Amino acid sequence: MSKILAGRVVGQFARELLPGAAAAISVALFFTFFAELSPAQAASCKSDPAPSIDWQDCPKANLILQGSALENANLFSTDFSYTDLRNSNLSGANFEKATLIRSSLAGSKAEKANFTRVEGYRTVFSQIAAQGASFASAELQRADFTGANLTGVDFEKAELGRANFHDAVITGARFPMANLSRAKLYQAKFEGPLDFNGAFLFLTHIEGMDLSQATGLEQWQVDQACGDPATKLPGGLKASTDWPCDTD
Repeated sequence: MSKILAGRVVGQFARELLPGAAAAISVALFFTFFAELSPAQAASCKSDPAPSIDWQDCPKANLILQGSALENANLFSTDFSYTDLRNSNLSGANFEKATLIRSSLAGSKAEKANFTRVEGYRTVFSQIAAQGASFASAELQRADFTGANLTGVDFEKAELGRANFHDAVITGARFPMANLSRAKLYQAKFEGPLDFNGAFLFLTHIEGMDLSQATGLEQWQVDQACGDPATKLPGGLKASTDWPCDTD
């Protein structure tokens, strides 16, 4: 049924059962409802995965979507909680404000994808190829980035408490104002500078890291972190007297 025909039906129904003012309000509310429909509600959330698909606001939790082709898809505010997205093509996809709690994107391609403000508690990003992606302001506590390619990734203001970067490539990554408390950075791979301007490094594992070219790193951050004698710092900064740390 078209919106116009549906509106006529509702209008006739309202005029027969309601006083004049109430009928007018009912019809107005009907059209307001349709006007506020999101793109995902207008399109079917039941559509199969496809490049450039619009799943905005769709419920996609607890699904097996392994190997999906979702490049350049609109996944704004989509709920992928507990969903298997392993080995999928997510390049250029827009995940802004999506829910990824305990989901798995392991082994997927996500170059230049937008993960801004996602909720990704305990999400698995291991072996993901996410060069140039943005995780700005994302909630990524205990996220697993083991073996991920995070070259040039933006983690500005991201919550990365206890995140694991074992064997991840983080060359050119940016962490300004990010919360890296207790994160495991020490076994990440990188060349050149990393941006730690204003980052919170409470008990962050930086043992053995060569941070001599890091930018934005200050003494108060170094004093909170967990380094060791092999940790290299930019000129003017010195190792904390509390190194190495005894953390859980």
